[in-house]
Amino acid sequence: MLMENSSSSHLFIAFFSLLLTGVLAKSTIEPCSGSESCPALLGYTLYADLKLSEVAALFHVDPLAILAANAFDPAVPDVEDRILPAGLLLRIPTRCSCADGIRRSLAARYRTRPGDTLAYVASSVFGGLASPDQIREANSIPDPSALDVGRTLVIALPCACFNLSDNFLPAIYLSYVVRPGDTVPSIAAGYSTTATDIMNVNAVGGPAAISPGDVLVIPLPACASTLPNDASDFGLIVANGTYSITASQCVQCSCGPGNLKLYCTPASLSVSCSSMQCRGSNLMLGNITARSSSAGCSVTSCTYGGFVNGSIVTKLTASLQPRCPVQPQIPSLTAPPTTLVHDLFLAPTPLPLPPQPGGAMPTPKESPKSSSVPGEFALPGVSPAIGPDSGAAMASSVSPLDDHGREMLLLCLFLRFLL
Repeated sequence: MLMENSSSSHLFIAFFSLLLTGVLAKSTIEPCSGSESCPALLGYTLYADLKLSEVAALFHVDPLAILAANAFDPAVPDVEDRILPAGLLLRIPTRCSCADGIRRSLAARYRTRPGDTLAYVASSVFGGLASPDQIREANSIPDPSALDVGRTLVIALPCACFNLSDNFLPAIYLSYVVRPGDTVPSIAAGYSTTATDIMNVNAVGGPAAISPGDVLVIPLPACASTLPNDASDFGLIVANGTYSITASQCVQCSCGPGNLKLYCTPASLSVSCSSMQCRGSNLMLGNITARSSSAGCSVTSCTYGGFVNGSIVTKLTASLQPRCPVQPQIPSLTAPPTTLVHDLFLAPTPLPLPPQPGGAMPTPKESPKSSSVPGEFALPGVSPAIGPDSGAAMASSVSPLDDHGREMLLLCLFLRFLL
C-alpha cells in the first residue's frame, strides 16, 4: 500500500487470468508476517436471489454481522429468511488473516455441486473476488477438470489491514471488484473518498488504469474504540454509517453519520444481559446529561468500557466543556431490499456531517436473536447450469471455456490483430 504512513514495499499487484474473458485482472495484495488478523469487509455482488442466511453460510459469518455492516434493520420479521435480489452489492464482514505471507480471508467454504467448475465458483458464486488458480492452489487440486462433487473447498479471498488507518485516520478496508462502467472517480464518490487516495492505496497509475474484474481495496472512514486489552471486543472498529453488535448481542455500537465517534447503547435483541447502568448514578449505557453554566457546560455520560469476563463494563465520565454537545446521531436503518434498484447496490459511506441539534434518541427495536454462525455452504436448489429453482436466467450460468477453447479463442484474436 502506498500511503503517507506506509512504504511502497508494503504493496504489490498480483495478476491472475480471468478464464472467461482471457484478460488479466489486477488484485491489490498486502504482504504480511506473523499471526495477527484484523476486521475487513468484502464487497460481494449476489449472482442469484439468495436468503440472507444463505449468504451468511457462504462466507461463514453471523447473519447479524451482515445486517450491521450494511446498516440493515435486524428487527425486520424473519430477517434471516428474507430473499435478497441478484445483483445486490453487500458488505460482508470478515477476519483478514496472514497466510503464506499475504493478507487473505480464509473463512469462506463451498461444497461443490454437479456441473461446478473452478471458473464458475470463482467468477459467479464468489463474484470475482477469487480466481480459479487461487482456489486450485488453496485446495491442492491436481486436475481442475475433475472436480469431485460434494467436496468442501476453502475459498481464499483478498483483504487488507494496513494498520486499520488511512492518512493517519481510522479506516476499514473493503475489497471491491471493479464493475463495467466504473472509474476511479466514480468509485471514490460512492465511498466518500478521493480518486487520489484510491490510486495511492492500490498503486494505480491513473484514473483510467482499472478494468472490470480488478480487485481494489477501498479505505472506509471508521470509528475506532479504545477498549482495554482484556476485553473480548478489544480493537472494535466500525465503518462510518453502520453499526456493530457486541457483548453477546447486548450492546450496539454505531458510527456516524454525524461524526467519527463511536456511540454505544443497549442493543435490545431479546437476549438476557447484565446490568448496563453506570455505577454511582442513574444513567444507563448511552445516556448523556448536560448542564450549562457561566463556566461552560457540565457533561456527564455513561459509556461502554468493553465486554470483560462475560460482563458489560460501563464508565461514568464527567467533564466541563466550552459548549454543550448535541445529541449523538446514529445511522438510519433500512430493511434489507427484496428488489434491486440499479446504481444503488450499496449506499455510499456518508461523509461526517456538521453536528445537528438532536432530540430524543430513538428507542432500539426488538428483533429476534440471530442464529449461530452457519457451517459450510452449498446452494439449495441452484445448479450452475440452470440457476435458481425460479428459472430466472443469469448471464453467469454460461459455462466457462475449457483450456482448448481458451487457446483457440486467444489464437483467433491474435490472428485477427495481425490481419
